[in-house]
Amino acid sequence: MLFTSIINSNKDFVRSYKRGKFAANKVLAVYFIPNRSPYNRIGITTSKKIGNAVQRNRAKRIIRAAYRKTEKLFPIGFDIIFVARPEIKFVKSTHLEYFIKQRVLKEMNKPFKSNKKKK
Repeated sequence: MLFTSIINSNKDFVRSYKRGKFAANKVLAVYFIPNRSPYNRIGITTSKKIGNAVQRNRAKRIIRAAYRKTEKLFPIGFDIIFVARPEIKFVKSTHLEYFIKQRVLKEMNKPFKSNKKKK
């Protein structure tokens, strides 16, 4: 992955869930928030609802493949969290690529407003 590093810290995941914007469908939910760095960071989560370890790892591979093919289309400077849903067992990476191009990128290109209340 050219412009990307991996998110490992739990606080970054929680920050994306609470303050970030998202796009979702039956297969995948994507949370994103600006990170003020010259590269993107991604995180992938799969729960036990997906299935056993083999199915969870397959889901991660499918998500990574879809991201890798669409990476050049993403704006730089975002934390992006992919959350797999149980229906991901039945799709291929091309389906996820289509979702990323049609929904996620359109949402990311909209002006970002923080959900934090101003005092």
